[in-house]
Amino acid sequence: MGIVNHVSLETPTHTESEHHGGRPLDASRDEVLRASALELLAEIGYDRLTIDKVAARAGAGKATIYRRWSGKAELIVDAIVSQKIIPSAPNTGSLRGDFDAFIAQSEVHDGHLDTEVMIGLVSALPRDEELRDVFQSHFVEPHCATLQNIVKNAEVRGEIAAVSNLDLIGSVLPALVLYRLITTGRVPDREFLQSALDSVVLPLLGVRPTNH
Repeated sequence: MGIVNHVSLETPTHTESEHHGGRPLDASRDEVLRASALELLAEIGYDRLTIDKVAARAGAGKATIYRRWSGKAELIVDAIVSQKIIPSAPNTGSLRGDFDAFIAQSEVHDGHLDTEVMIGLVSALPRDEELRDVFQSHFVEPHCATLQNIVKNAEVRGEIAAVSNLDLIGSVLPALVLYRLITTGRVPDREFLQSALDSVVLPLLGVRPTNH
């Protein structure tokens, strides 16, 4: 499992954190639990994954998990988000440069995520309202906000006219990424992201794409 190779299940640290004002929790256990959840997600999918199975894989009690997460939706999304640093809005001085930098950041941060993990998550979204809500707030919305900031920065620089449908613009690229993942079973690569940018996003902003 590539996604969890960097997580040691044998050598915990001794960092502790507070949880909802309760007793301190051993933060090293968080990584073990996240890694176990992602392993199971890739192996058996979201629907068959249970807190009992995560607890058994991690050698922990269910109470240990529930002290940290409300349920499997929150655990799974948190585990994936912990592996995927949300790219910040670059400021290269140009709209195209900012988008390219965003794609480069995404490629670096997403490179170690296994396709099986993302497929296991995304395929369950239509059937699980709780998972959709957590995925939307923790994953989709931060990416959309970053893309919106890129567009707003271009407006301030005078590169593009004011955008009236900013929410739509910010959601186009994440939507295409999810569509690609669902229809092909592959995590989109840089070539796909740049093609989506040139063919869809930039024309919506009234910008003529440049050749690479």
